[in-house]
Amino acid sequence: MNIDLNKLEVWFVTGSQDLYGEETLKQVAVHAEEVAQYFSAHREIPVQVVYKPIVKNSEEIYSTLTAANTAANCIGVITWMHTFSPAKMWIRGLQALQKPLLHLHTQYNRDIPWSTMDMDFMNLNQSAHGDREFGHIVTRLNIGRKVVTGHWKDEEVIARINVWVRAAAAWHDWQGAKFVRFGDNMRYVAVTDGDKVSAEAEFGFSVNTYAIGDLVAVVDAVTESEINMLLADYEATYDLAPNVVEGGEQRQSLVEAARIELGLRKFLVSGNYKGFTDTFEDLHGLVQLPGLAVQRLMAEGYGFAGEGDWKTPALVRACKVMGAGLPGTTAFMEDYTYHFDPANEMVLGSHMLEVDPALAADKPRIEVHPLGIGGKADPARLVFDGLSGPALNASLIDLGTRFRLIVNKVVGVDVKEELPKLPVARVLWKPLPDMKTACSAWIYAGGAHHTAYSLSLTPEYLEDFARIAGLEYVAIDENTTLTHLENQLKWNELYFLMKK
Repeated sequence: MNIDLNKLEVWFVTGSQDLYGEETLKQVAVHAEEVAQYFSAHREIPVQVVYKPIVKNSEEIYSTLTAANTAANCIGVITWMHTFSPAKMWIRGLQALQKPLLHLHTQYNRDIPWSTMDMDFMNLNQSAHGDREFGHIVTRLNIGRKVVTGHWKDEEVIARINVWVRAAAAWHDWQGAKFVRFGDNMRYVAVTDGDKVSAEAEFGFSVNTYAIGDLVAVVDAVTESEINMLLADYEATYDLAPNVVEGGEQRQSLVEAARIELGLRKFLVSGNYKGFTDTFEDLHGLVQLPGLAVQRLMAEGYGFAGEGDWKTPALVRACKVMGAGLPGTTAFMEDYTYHFDPANEMVLGSHMLEVDPALAADKPRIEVHPLGIGGKADPARLVFDGLSGPALNASLIDLGTRFRLIVNKVVGVDVKEELPKLPVARVLWKPLPDMKTACSAWIYAGGAHHTAYSLSLTPEYLEDFARIAGLEYVAIDENTTLTHLENQLKWNELYFLMKK
């Protein structure tokens, strides 16, 4: 599954007004086009930034913004007021706009031209107050947007636009996306379930259930030649344990894993799905729990979570879109067990078999071992230790009245201890601000045991995404205190109640 952001567009819309005269408006247009082209060509911005003719009245504004709504590849709009643009002109267009909005508060010139500045210059370059007029009306209309301030060639400005662009791309990817749920939710589990109808209404993606038998029919139709080709790929890509090489006593388990991968991929491709979930409680007709197949599909860009959890595959997929082309990856993860050494508190993350091999610090190894759960044959899986570095854990939960996105900054650390009796992929991290505060804050916020674990994103990406999606956003980071967080949750409750 290829995630190509370059085919997407962000429209660059510059505001002015008719009273400035033809020459001034020509200069505004030249400057605006130069800024748009600079962004579009910049290596840090992964989409096309498309210059749109400057807008000078209500009709032009409405026409441009409604055209953005229907443009298939347009994922959002960047606005800039080069001159003063009376904001009542923007009301109808802004109320009609359905795409994410970024307000760029910049000006064409970086410095004040002290010795040459005259009234013609002042007449042309009015962003300092033109953007404030525009900002006022967006606030009054209560429209969510990102505001980025600084000169348009400033690398910090570019970086913040890049973050928003990627968040807008993820939101675009959710619109009409389909996720498949093989079987139902893991029995009696609360946090992985939720209201799929509300999710589709609010977020644009759908989740529909298929019986595991629907998948089994596709798996059973896989040919031996297809399996042999995939086995050759395994052998070229990974290290293989002695018992799974050709002639090994567990070779047939690897054959069945390949069969499942081929069938699962065909099912996802034919249905145009962007992610999926399964559960070890519903495997009727499958020889083993999909492990290796899930790992490889996640590495290709599919979202996934286990146990019937349909929200986390959608979140993992969104994070993969945001992180496309960036170092690191995003993977389905679970806080599995704690290391409570006071001098070195850490979390060990894993999930039975299903950890994305893009997280691997070294070449993964295919192994087959008993699982001890699910009642099926010993499954194949990729075993490895995870990468270290700045990371985050994100959880999307359904509170009944709304959805909440919880994000905890963490630091991934190297796995230095041997784990000879734990034949699964594993990741270690230290949550911020510290173990006790972070874990308590997560529980206060109602965070799930399933997360999207990302080495490629910072919290700003998720914050921008939450703003676009209208999600409640709860951050747990180096500045978190439990008193402040509990108060924030109470304030949020009141805000969203009043908003409804």
